[in-house]
Amino acid sequence: RALGAARVHWTESRSAGSSTAYTQSYSDRVEFLSHRDTLLAPPDSGEVTVLPAGRHEFPFTFQLPETLATSFEGKHGSVRYWVKAKLHRPWSAVKKAKKEFTVIEPIDINTPALLAPQAGAKEKLVRAWYCNRGQVSVTAKIDRKGYTPGEVIPIFAEIDNGTNRAVVPKAAIVQTQTFVARGTKKQKKSVVTSMVGDAVAAGRREVWHGRALKIPPVGPSILCCRIIQVEYSLKVCVDIPGTSKLLLELPLVIGTIPLHPFGSRTSSVSSQGSVRLEWLSALPERPEAPPEYSVVVSSPEAERSPALPSPPELRGALEGPFFA
Repeated sequence: RALGAARVHWTESRSAGSSTAYTQSYSDRVEFLSHRDTLLAPPDSGEVTVLPAGRHEFPFTFQLPETLATSFEGKHGSVRYWVKAKLHRPWSAVKKAKKEFTVIEPIDINTPALLAPQAGAKEKLVRAWYCNRGQVSVTAKIDRKGYTPGEVIPIFAEIDNGTNRAVVPKAAIVQTQTFVARGTKKQKKSVVTSMVGDAVAAGRREVWHGRALKIPPVGPSILCCRIIQVEYSLKVCVDIPGTSKLLLELPLVIGTIPLHPFGSRTSSVSSQGSVRLEWLSALPERPEAPPEYSVVVSSPEAERSPALPSPPELRGALEGPFFA
């Protein structure tokens, strides 16, 4: 039997007064694949089928549905596929075997939506003790929305520091896992890679002319599953001393079919067959989960504020949350 399903589960503690507390459980399941075959059946006469001693093989095949979510292991849920085999024998226990397999949903970044440039701008008026200390602004642009693991994202950005103190620009790729059950959502955010730019002195402007940020071997986006989504974004942040951070977010889609050298093309059976899985070879057999925020965030805001790990020589000067 072949099976494939997405499952989510988590619990939350609830308080119903000063001394009463209870635990609320959330769970859901979506089935993608269910197939059953009988490989060796007794004859209609009711006689027992006898296999002579030795090795016997029973090949089988089955067709996967066209739309399947990518295999995934997350904090509150998973997408798994496996094959189970059972051998029934008279007067003996049932022999069982199980083997998991990995499914990668093709995501072709050679589509107009994923080839479109992404850009944005943010500004912040810095105040301290009700005094205006000036304004900090950031603009950023990337050449497209879709990338594949191993590619380098060139970041074009401009940081304008109108305050009287130096500010530090940073950039990170953040993964957001969203789990849905019974109308309730649970999210987990992780920084998958990051970099720290040079400090921008008071009254100065810094320009990034295609600052490179390489995408590590991460799983592709999961966008079409009802109960589990995996999304990515590029966050450009300016760390401003004495106040909250200035944050600009640009959406990303991590795909499996890389950029075609001759321009855009529509997804087809042939293009789906060209899915490049070299990045999978860099992953361990059971990939480690993305880092917890608590590892890189030193403030109570860890649950909702990812932090960028910094180089050892800057760690002392860059303590604290990366995002407010």
